[in-house]
Amino acid sequence: MATVTELKAVLKDTLEKKGVLGHLKARIRAEVFNALDDDREPRPSLSHENLLINELIREYLEFNKYKYTASVLIADDHLRKEEGKNTNTEDLHISQAVKR
Repeated sequence: MATVTELKAVLKDTLEKKGVLGHLKARIRAEVFNALDDDREPRPSLSHENLLINELIREYLEFNKYKYTASVLIADDHLRKEEGKNTNTEDLHISQAVKR
């Protein structure tokens, strides 16, 4: 019969292999930062350029399969969603060189 320690190790390995553990850690980090964020002190509004930079960083993270890091950025980048802003390649004044 397996011990509790062995069962914990198997469970941890299984969750890591499925990517669930990394996702949970990213969500916990995001929630900790949200809890520490002072709502009484509003964030300054982001300029159009900063919104584009955030979008480029998000795309870089997703392109390189840093999906957990991207999920933290997306959770922290609530201003873009609230303001309904969209970014596209025309905003960046670049052409899409790589088709995915």
